[in-house]
Amino acid sequence: MSNIILHQGAHAATREEVEAVPTPEATETWQPISHSLLLSTIEEQLTGLGLQSQNPEFGLWNNGARLFGTFELTNGVQQEDYALVVGVRNSHDKAFSAGLAVGASVFVCDNLSFSGEITIARKHTRWIERDLPRLAAQAVGRISSLRIRQEERIESYKTTRISEQRAHDILIRSVDARAISNAQIAKVLEQWRKPEHKEFKPRNAWSLFNAYTQVYKGTNRLELPRRTTQLHGLFDQVTGLIAKAPVVGEGCEDTDVRVN
Repeated sequence: MSNIILHQGAHAATREEVEAVPTPEATETWQPISHSLLLSTIEEQLTGLGLQSQNPEFGLWNNGARLFGTFELTNGVQQEDYALVVGVRNSHDKAFSAGLAVGASVFVCDNLSFSGEITIARKHTRWIERDLPRLAAQAVGRISSLRIRQEERIESYKTTRISEQRAHDILIRSVDARAISNAQIAKVLEQWRKPEHKEFKPRNAWSLFNAYTQVYKGTNRLELPRRTTQLHGLFDQVTGLIAKAPVVGEGCEDTDVRVN
């Protein structure tokens, strides 16, 4: 992966810089956790299942108060054109919960998407440090089954042909689903009609999906899990997979775990 940080006010960071970010003092109702603790907790759960992380990338916003990071997963099974990835986020300014999402990174174009089958979000309230290992274990434990589903999903996208007229219809539906804004329609259409990579010249759902994720490169990566989850929901309908589009959100409770 590359160019993970492309949004104003953000900058790429090393693991050392992420771990050096100070954690604010807790209050009676707010319990922030260090970026380092979130990363190490998830990595411990991955290692326990025989999964290894590689190619980590991190970005920091607002003087380090917001973290977004990704790393690829490997356990000896590797696709030729994409890898399973984990995305993590955390905040020290009450902007959003500590969270994890799983998705895919496409090698040829460094496009990144999150599928929403496995997501966790834990608000920074009392007992977050106690709950985090359990929540991470629940999410990580389902990665093996997600890998199989991801393969089926992408294969379905590749074998579903998309006409120009159908592409236009999907574009409008994606605006309704809040996967893109009105201002991004023309950009996605340009990527669809004139793909930057020969791998996306076939007129199928996989090519159109990557037209979207190519446009996402220039947007706020903190919004990426929500946008790409909505996009997957739409494309799953288009290709005849599970119809219901999952939504990544914070939830109303202190703990939000979703496994669809």
